[in-house]
Amino acid sequence: MKNLFKILRYVGPYWVYAMLNILFNILSVLFSLASFALFIPVLQMLFKTTEVPAEVPEFSWLNFESVKENFYYEINKMISDYGEMDVLLYICVIIVVLYFFRNLFRYLAMYFLAPIRNGVVRDIRNDMYLKILILPLSYYSEQKKGDIIARMTSDVQEIEWSIMSSLEMIFRDPIAIISYLVALFIISPSLTVFVLILLPVSGFLIGRIGKSLKRTSVKGQRQLGIIMSIIEETISGLRIIKAFNAIDSTEQNFKKTNNIYTRLMIKLYRKRDLASPLSEFLATAVLVVVMWFGGRLVLSPGSSLDAAIFIAYLGIFSQIIPPAKSITTAVYNIQKGSASVERIQKIFDADEVIIEKPDAVQIKEFKNNIEYKDVSFSYEKEEVLKNINLTVKKGETIALVGPSGGGKSTMVDLLPRFYDCSKGEILIDGTPIKDFIISDIRGLMGIVSQEPILFNDTIFGNIALGMDDVSEEEVIAAAKVANAHEFISKMEKAYYTNIGDRGVKLSGGQRQRISIARAVLKNPPILILDEATSSLDTESERLVQDALFKLMKNRTSVVIAHRLSTIKFADEIIVIKKGEIVERGTHADLIAQNGVYKKLHELQVFE
Repeated sequence: MKNLFKILRYVGPYWVYAMLNILFNILSVLFSLASFALFIPVLQMLFKTTEVPAEVPEFSWLNFESVKENFYYEINKMISDYGEMDVLLYICVIIVVLYFFRNLFRYLAMYFLAPIRNGVVRDIRNDMYLKILILPLSYYSEQKKGDIIARMTSDVQEIEWSIMSSLEMIFRDPIAIISYLVALFIISPSLTVFVLILLPVSGFLIGRIGKSLKRTSVKGQRQLGIIMSIIEETISGLRIIKAFNAIDSTEQNFKKTNNIYTRLMIKLYRKRDLASPLSEFLATAVLVVVMWFGGRLVLSPGSSLDAAIFIAYLGIFSQIIPPAKSITTAVYNIQKGSASVERIQKIFDADEVIIEKPDAVQIKEFKNNIEYKDVSFSYEKEEVLKNINLTVKKGETIALVGPSGGGKSTMVDLLPRFYDCSKGEILIDGTPIKDFIISDIRGLMGIVSQEPILFNDTIFGNIALGMDDVSEEEVIAAAKVANAHEFISKMEKAYYTNIGDRGVKLSGGQRQRISIARAVLKNPPILILDEATSSLDTESERLVQDALFKLMKNRTSVVIAHRLSTIKFADEIIVIKKGEIVERGTHADLIAQNGVYKKLHELQVFE
């Protein structure tokens, strides 16, 4: 139930709908009781199986016997005045009308439940997506993409199917059961106490199976996450799978994982499908025991419970069975859905790590310099950067070079606070970046990554990413600077051409130029550039290089450089090896030092 309350807190914004749902459920139950109450007493009166009071009895709503005798008296009076056939027709019409309103109110209850059910699922998915955007990059290096996707899709869907579909039962059926129990208590307190003793036994048996169902569901959802990860990796690496003739081995691995999931689901559904027959059997058993115990009371001399009232009692008690059965099904569904709630909650509970101070200040312009001051960074227990000290003056271009895995990418990722330093601090214009509003820091920076990150959107949408109220003229101007306008204008829909998932409809050079155009449009004072290492044809290489030089002009640039032309252009070259700055200076200075940089230069490997 703890997991249920985590979901129900999302119902808060929909409290008006919830109140209307409860109101119409109460009305539905009351009309159900009224329509049912007309059956047995009226038929007994019509067929003269009960004694009718000769005089008008004293009436009291608090006394069941008084209500019953007055009811019998009024019916008998109607029979005397209008005849049995007319009264029978009249009562039948009333019953039909009562049932009509009962079902109308039931529909209205469900009508107002629909916005709650779907709104809660929408809000959960929105909150999850926001959390995924906020979580630091380090979180994703420890998680499988497919599993995260599974939590956002299948786990949220499972909540809708298992928990939200049970909301109707949760809101409606307890009201029905309580109302019927109150009626039963009024009719025969002793018999109802006996019933209440039997019900917990049934609840205990159902609860035991429900816990087992939850454990199996946890395993199933975890296995589904593994399947989603395999699918995501397969689609991303399909070229390599085909090239290395790994189709058979990959298929066998998927089949093995899928078979495990199938076995878990078979086990899960068998347990879940036990809910309905088990609850029906237990309800029947309880009903038979009630008949036995109540029958003994009726047959006992001097008992206040006569046969007619006992029949009415059994009739009302039988009305408890459907909602009790529904609640049993809901309990099973909630137990199954609880596994998905736990998996989703792990994302919500994940530490955001990169936290903005409550009193963070604005920064709207870059004036003087960027300073890395005794900066160290550790990933888990591994120290990636060690005591980095570096000052980048406004307008300078700094090139970072060194062997792969030396810490260059980590160093630039610390600047926009994708990660935070383990030791030391980074300052912009003399103020630690942790004191600034995060969105303001990132607003000062344009990032061109080594592998262009494009989205399944139009060229216009990709260039104008994250920027509002951008005109087509501004986008075209940025594309011209990035040497992208010519190829874009030749496309069928020009800037409104969809480029497919990750820009697959474009060549490597075209993707890089779109990425550069995005940075040009943002027009940031600080540029973080990770040069692409992929090979391009001569013409594409020339166009990309020309676009990069245009982009870097009059900006403060920190470049992870792989091309000698870019490195020579830099004001200072920083050589990083095993997380430390081992050399620094201009191209000529470093060649003269005859150290790491010279070896990289001779090999033409600026990783």
